[in-house]
Amino acid sequence: MSSAVERTDELVREYLTYRGFSSALRHLDTEIKADRERGLRVDRIVEQLLQLVLTFDLSALRDYWGHLERRLFSRLQEGYAPAVAKLTTSLYRYYVVNAIQKGNQERTQEFFQRMGAELQGAAEWRDWFALPFIFAPEQNPTFALYFSRQWTDTFLVSLHNFLSALFQCMHILLQHTTMLAEENQQLRQMLFAQQSSGRAAVQDPQGAMESRVQHKLPPYVQHMDRLGDSELCSQYYSFINMTHGEYSIHIHFLLLTVSNILGSSVKDSKSTSSANQQPAPSDQAGQSYPRQRRHQDHEKERKELFSKPPPLTADAGEADAVDSAPCDDTPPDSSSSSTTRGAGLETEGGGASSEPPFIKLSQEEYSEHHSSIMHCRVDVSGRRVASLDVDGVVKVWSFNPIMQTKATIMSKFPLLSLEWASKPDRLLLLGSAVGTVRLYDTEAKKNLYEMTIDDTHPRILSLACSPSGSSFVCSAATAASAAVPATGPRPSVSTATGRLLLWDTKTVKQQLSLDSETAAINCSSFNHNGNLLVSGGADGVIRLFDMQRCESAMSWKAHDGEVYSVEFSYDENTVYSVGEDRKFVQWNIHRCGVKQSEQQLSQDATGPFVLSGYSGYKQVQVPRGRLFAFDSEGRHVLTCSAHGGLIYKLTNGEAGGGALEEQASLSLGGHRSPVVTLDWSSALDCGTCLTASMDGRIRVSTLLAHKSD
Repeated sequence: MSSAVERTDELVREYLTYRGFSSALRHLDTEIKADRERGLRVDRIVEQLLQLVLTFDLSALRDYWGHLERRLFSRLQEGYAPAVAKLTTSLYRYYVVNAIQKGNQERTQEFFQRMGAELQGAAEWRDWFALPFIFAPEQNPTFALYFSRQWTDTFLVSLHNFLSALFQCMHILLQHTTMLAEENQQLRQMLFAQQSSGRAAVQDPQGAMESRVQHKLPPYVQHMDRLGDSELCSQYYSFINMTHGEYSIHIHFLLLTVSNILGSSVKDSKSTSSANQQPAPSDQAGQSYPRQRRHQDHEKERKELFSKPPPLTADAGEADAVDSAPCDDTPPDSSSSSTTRGAGLETEGGGASSEPPFIKLSQEEYSEHHSSIMHCRVDVSGRRVASLDVDGVVKVWSFNPIMQTKATIMSKFPLLSLEWASKPDRLLLLGSAVGTVRLYDTEAKKNLYEMTIDDTHPRILSLACSPSGSSFVCSAATAASAAVPATGPRPSVSTATGRLLLWDTKTVKQQLSLDSETAAINCSSFNHNGNLLVSGGADGVIRLFDMQRCESAMSWKAHDGEVYSVEFSYDENTVYSVGEDRKFVQWNIHRCGVKQSEQQLSQDATGPFVLSGYSGYKQVQVPRGRLFAFDSEGRHVLTCSAHGGLIYKLTNGEAGGGALEEQASLSLGGHRSPVVTLDWSSALDCGTCLTASMDGRIRVSTLLAHKSD
């Protein structure tokens, strides 16, 4: 895609130079230098549309949307026309609703005056002409829905996803256009070589046979002389599906577009050839019967050819088999191949593979941090993200509909932990290395409270907020662990001691200590209703607390070394933990210390994480944040890896959990350095996976669960 964009940039530069638009050329070069994506930016388009709506620029809004309709939407299949019409209607309704909410009655009347002739006959706008004359339309049953935040968010997400899918098709089309041009040149050379070898066969049959072995054509052109237009197109689709299956989510739209282009070219070429065709000489009249006979033979061979799958090839880079293609222009189903890569995702492992459990709709990058990430969490609503790096900088940002930094929090003292409050979800808890916890309002962008937890245990290693929002638990450790930095070597046995403290969020006072002084607690997590709390300590012990009685229910030795991360399973009958011994273990909470499953993980999934640099430099980071997360149904788990998140399916496939399958179901990818923490939010219709790495980059992957029949 980058090469196609660069060629387009060069064409624009040549045009501006030819026209003498030197100022525009300078602005273009400045924008290109500042552009990091090197591709089509959906978020910029959505942002521009929102800006035009918020500034009440109706003329520019119509021109901008009309340009998208002429250049993009008009090229879609007829089946997509209703979707485009709904988006158009929703966009104009959003304009009207925004004008009324801002109290700009003049702009509302202007809209209906200018758009009245166009919208008057539309049934979906029949009731809207009365909107300017209705008092408190947000309370009217007909219009109340459109004044809700839920409708606005749904519209913006739908618009963003629609444009993302459309632009992804454009990416594929540009890539395949380049690929087809290069492949066309190669086939020309092969054809010339075949013709030369055919002429040489008359003089030296043995030598010609040896030379023909050197020229092996792709499967879809092996029988080109026997195929008609539709069969050739079908064979080409089959080959493209086998070789480029990673675009299966958008390949249907792409192939139909290419088919329409090819179809029009074939019609033009046929009409041209028929117009220029000259009558055959009389001495060729006697050849009509043999020619007709050869045509019948070719028809017979063609039927035999398509009655069985295409022949297998022995090349190492080709697929094992290709399914037979239908004799029309319908693209073959990409799910028929033995190994599937769809929409940027990978189905790993050999042999026959099932359909991937998730479809990766999009992946975006947040790059505002300048050092390694320690924590990265999504709030309860799924709208905001808080991320903390090793320099103590906290970023609060959103990714829907556009990626935007909402607040930046700096601290005089090192920050070690963070957690979102449950109610209200705009509040953020920040734990420091000097024994304080700050309650920060992300909307007002100010500190509400700063609580001193324990002077003798100054390091706040972990925070967990109760789902009720009334209290939170913090892990405070002694300064003995202060010699252990966020990055660097870590001793095998921690000598720090700690306490697990329960605080009331409303009164901002400590309620009680959940345990006596024990080893430092690295991680903790509530169940869905806050009645149970599980924690993992530096001594390798997992402790389960009954929060109704505020006492320890059970504890057991779980790992050789520290416990890095612990979570309840979906049915809350078991807990999962990851420890310093690199084991991913499932524990039965009804039978103390009983393992239900155990699996050894790689260092890339558990840490310590290593980033190698030049001249033998290595940066080592011990785990601080979340190392695994479950999907909304508890059937899949997201883990860290060297180049992105890996999603595994639990073996029994049930919400109760189980061991990980041997091969990952989906690789999110996108990172150049090890992923050190992650999160998985299912608050919205599409699941959102966050993977944060040691280079300060955070990838936001939007997933759509595959619904099997």
